[in-house]
Amino acid sequence: MDRKKTYKVLLLLCFCLCTTFSFSQDSKQKALETRRQELRREIKKINELRLENQSKQKSQLSLIEDFNYKIGVLNNLIKVTNQQANLITREINSNQKKITKLREDLTHLKAEYAEMIVKSYKSKNEQSRIMFLLSSNDFKQAYKRLQYIKQYSDYQKQQGETIKAKTTELQQINAKLLKQKEDKQKLIAENRVTQKSLEAERKQQRVLMASIKENINRYTAQINQREREANRIDAEIKKLIREAIARSNKKAGKSSSATTFALTPAGRALAKNFESNKGKLGWPVDKGVVKVRYGTQPHPINRSLKIKSNGVRIATEKNAKVKAVFNGEVIAVVNMRNINPLVMIRHGNYITTYKNLSKVYVKEGDKVTTKQEIGEVFTNRITGETILSFSISKESATQNPASWIYKM
Repeated sequence: MDRKKTYKVLLLLCFCLCTTFSFSQDSKQKALETRRQELRREIKKINELRLENQSKQKSQLSLIEDFNYKIGVLNNLIKVTNQQANLITREINSNQKKITKLREDLTHLKAEYAEMIVKSYKSKNEQSRIMFLLSSNDFKQAYKRLQYIKQYSDYQKQQGETIKAKTTELQQINAKLLKQKEDKQKLIAENRVTQKSLEAERKQQRVLMASIKENINRYTAQINQREREANRIDAEIKKLIREAIARSNKKAGKSSSATTFALTPAGRALAKNFESNKGKLGWPVDKGVVKVRYGTQPHPINRSLKIKSNGVRIATEKNAKVKAVFNGEVIAVVNMRNINPLVMIRHGNYITTYKNLSKVYVKEGDKVTTKQEIGEVFTNRITGETILSFSISKESATQNPASWIYKM
């Protein structure tokens, strides 16, 4: 490969690398901006729910959950905004280097172009061109000289076009640089406001925690009571799932001691369809924020205590309608002592459970469709809180709803 071809290959490789890097940066920036807007919407929902309940006397346990949740979201917003600002800084530095390089290229190109114009002007006389051709030793040399004159003229035009293109590129990068600097300043200003909000939340949280620590034993007893209540509900749900599995196996003529559902072809198709929608299922309420997530976690008040959550607790608005997240069949509508009603829906060998309802619109055996209203979330008259407890399981094995519900 000659030097000219090698140079062209290197230029092409450099262009491809620059394009890939630019695309990667843009992609990261878009992803961060999407996440930032999601967090802002989440904070808006938290504030709206707070305003809705501000006249109510929430329990201190609930208030701490609220503070912890909002502090977590604010921290995430600050982190994402900082990442955006840092990425823009890198882009600004990259563009400043490009501008410096383009200016150097333009200076060089303009100098070359000016030199060509001078030479062209000196040899502009048509007679001198004819003499240049006529002084050739033979026809072959005359043809080569004619080609040279044409190539020189084409090169002049090409240089002019290159200067024009580089000047346009420089103007575009300059405009982009100004926009990036403006965007960065906006992000920095927004982060200052978020930081103030975070400090205000932390201050209120510290005051509340100080008063709670004075009566930590009383609050620990309340936490343990709530855990026992949650465990009682979970035990009842597991029992109902075992009974549903036993019924399906008995109907299929199989052992009733089996731990998995005996699925019909329609049941297998439904389960497969449910699985294919993992991460894309709709929320069980139109508007809400997750206050307690899935899994074992330290309690926000007494961190030496571990709480186990087999689902999620979603704070929503008053009179919020509960919707089935997927097609299925109601296998149970449960009314337990001192517990608000819950609904269980089977989707093949998957089950979704909707707890803490005030009204139920369905009954056992009903076929339901995706987004069908199945009830209404209970609102605590004293605290003003409207909390839906939602869980997903495959047979008796609990699943993390955040893995299944879209953007949870």
